[in-house]
Amino acid sequence: MNGWSNHLIVAPILVPLVACAILLVIDERRRVAKAMVSLASTIVLTAIAIILFAIESGPSGFEGVYLVGNWAAPFGIVLVLDGLSAMMLLLTALLAVASLVFSFARWHAVGAHFHSMFQVLLMGVNGAFLTGDLFNLFVFFEVMLAASYGLLLHGSGQLRVKAGLHYIAVNLVAALLFLIGVSLIYGTAGTLNMADLAARIPEMEPDRRMLMEAGAGILGVVFLIKAGMWPLCFWLPTAYSAASAPVAGIFAIMSKLGIYVILRLTMLLFVEGPSAGFGAQVLFYGGMATLIFGIIGVLASQALGRVAGYSVLVSSGTLLMVIGINDGAVSSGALLYLVSSTLTISAFFLLIELVERGQDAGANVLAVTMEAYGDAADEEVPEEQGVTMPGTMAVLGICFAACGILLSGLPPLSGFIAKFAMLSAMMGTGAIGVPPTAAIWSLIVLVILSGIAALISMTRAGIRTFWSSIEGTVPRVLVIEILPVMFLLGLTLALTVQAGPAMQYMDATIRTLSKPSLYIDAVRTAAPTGGDVKSSSSEVESN
Repeated sequence: MNGWSNHLIVAPILVPLVACAILLVIDERRRVAKAMVSLASTIVLTAIAIILFAIESGPSGFEGVYLVGNWAAPFGIVLVLDGLSAMMLLLTALLAVASLVFSFARWHAVGAHFHSMFQVLLMGVNGAFLTGDLFNLFVFFEVMLAASYGLLLHGSGQLRVKAGLHYIAVNLVAALLFLIGVSLIYGTAGTLNMADLAARIPEMEPDRRMLMEAGAGILGVVFLIKAGMWPLCFWLPTAYSAASAPVAGIFAIMSKLGIYVILRLTMLLFVEGPSAGFGAQVLFYGGMATLIFGIIGVLASQALGRVAGYSVLVSSGTLLMVIGINDGAVSSGALLYLVSSTLTISAFFLLIELVERGQDAGANVLAVTMEAYGDAADEEVPEEQGVTMPGTMAVLGICFAACGILLSGLPPLSGFIAKFAMLSAMMGTGAIGVPPTAAIWSLIVLVILSGIAALISMTRAGIRTFWSSIEGTVPRVLVIEILPVMFLLGLTLALTVQAGPAMQYMDATIRTLSKPSLYIDAVRTAAPTGGDVKSSSSEVESN
């Protein structure tokens, strides 16, 4: 990337930052003006993400390293664009558009500074995806968390405040651990630049490397909390189900931020050299426990919000197990699964509010009680001839069925393609005469069981909601609310149709990640504008 296109790398951070500054000076009573500024910023952000995604084609490696302040690495702040970060930027922008448009119906007006916090959240998430050093990862992580505190509490309510306070407490502890981990890494390695750190680890003395690995382990705990690994995940289903629908919709990307950082650091720092494989078993067995816990939660939950929250854990557990296995072919399918599951869960969170409008707060509990004790069988319900399902319920039902198919991994949508790509890659070792290991078999079984659990849970909830509703009330749904849900589900359909090119992109991205020298060379040789790159590595080593 040269010229103006190279400056686009910093745009996903600057655009929401400028929008937030503008929103803060607009009077809170001018809701329409604030909404238009926020929408314009998010649309521009989406356009930039699409351009960056198109430029970053994957097979060509790293297309952009942006030196903030025009200082060469490792002394200056570095932003790096590759296939993985470009994909995550685009995914974030698409979720942001859907969640923001959904909020225009009513949620953006039930509290102060919704749009400002929304833009700050986008700035933090995008910065975390782009940054090339651990210190700025901490900065963007804190920016994202500060905005998420306000967004989770947006709309008040006792349950939301209680969940929000638990969320704040957990993440404050995570922030403290982040500082401890970064301090240990800097004290032993003398750098926080990811590329420079990756180059130094193989040359470190064993005692210093042990301290560095301890710091990396503490840092890993932080992002495992964000990803929702068991037993660090008990806050997540409650917090996500208590959040307002548009907030939960954009929060779907935040658990994937934890997965992104773990994948990035694992593939960059611990794929080669004496520390190769560091933490792999923790990720595998932790992911297994998370997946099992998520499956149980999905089956046990009656409220749709809890089902969606535990579906986040199922997705995280699957991805953590794949990272722990560290198989390139399986990882390619896992990246497609990451995109598909994130779009699906975000759409599901938005859809839940629309579906539940036609029910009493205790309708689910009452329905389960009637099923358990057979009260429903004692009443004769007169048949109504010629009654058809209302159009609103039909649209909601179709969207609900699509979410169920995607979460279950049934054909023909992208959820099935992603799981099939992972399972076929796992079984591929058997096809060439090498039987899959016990770890591979356990992942295969759990992935299949997670699909069965999602199918049972969604079928049960769908029957109770659409076929045997106690109240039978048709919810009032605005076009501006159902369109974001259809948009996200439409993206999964597009991902299904373009599954071939999508898998090629994922394969190229994993191949690039598997060669950390590409990342290291791209960052360390990036020259400041108007000057030659200095021998930064030798200067640092002399210090």
